[in-house]
Amino acid sequence: MTKNDYIEKITQNLEHLTKDELKDVSILTTAQYGVRLKVAEKEYLEKEITSLAPQLQQQALPVVPDFIGKLINTFGAPEDGKYINYSVSYPVHQKELDWIDNHQKTWLTALLFGFRVEKPQLFYLKHIDMSKSDAHLNWYLAKGTDNVLIHQGIKKGKSPKLKCILKLTQQEIDSMQTGSYEKIEVHMEDGE
Repeated sequence: MTKNDYIEKITQNLEHLTKDELKDVSILTTAQYGVRLKVAEKEYLEKEITSLAPQLQQQALPVVPDFIGKLINTFGAPEDGKYINYSVSYPVHQKELDWIDNHQKTWLTALLFGFRVEKPQLFYLKHIDMSKSDAHLNWYLAKGTDNVLIHQGIKKGKSPKLKCILKLTQQEIDSMQTGSYEKIEVHMEDGE
């Protein structure tokens, strides 16, 4: 059946309908047209999402410092544009405010899409001035029983993977007197 034949058949059937039935047909036709538009719109949006998904997966989440991650996790992200006054129930420190001011794009992206917390570079502290009798060992700053600082000997050429060997941030090292220690960078394969 061609399109014109189909239209002619519908027209003949419509001629036999009452005024109220024609009104119902009009309402149903309009509703069906609206449903078809919504289905077409849904299909279009699904295709758009499918085409954009790989791009979104390729974009890395922004990296924020630990203190900013804690701030976001404490309050969550503003939903539907709602304003959150962070200072009312959480003492926001100047350090956090300064970071937000200096990294507004990263801050907003982290709020809207999520984030990763940056991992600070960690270091072992290897003692430099140990006696010559232990020439086959490197001595590292470690945590002993009751959290007392000790030196732990590790064979030369071996990585200090023991859990008791301290892994310190640069900030922690700066707060210590480390004159007789050498900083050794912790690598991911060292258990980090």
